Amino acid sequence: MSDEIKPEKIYTPKEARDFLKISESTMKRMLKAGVIKAYKVSGQYRIWGRDILKIVSSEAVIKGDRVYLTVKEKIKNTIKKW
Repeated sequence: MSDEIKPEKIYTPKEARDFLKISESTMKRMLKAGVIKAYKVSGQYRIWGRDILKIVSSEAVIKGDRVYLTVKEKIKNTIKKW
């Protein structure tokens, strides 16, 4: 497998998982949550390279950091209330 994700190429979920270095269950959660868009072709899911690249872009990382910090703060506040 190539180390470069090509925006106009179509990948299988396994190939996308390999690029992103995530587990199958994480991929399923991301697909279900709409984080990654997948298209069903002949009963099998396919993912555009550009959708994989959106996940690893710097903007996605910044947004992910903000979400993580927000969730972390909510959890801390919930624990303090107990």
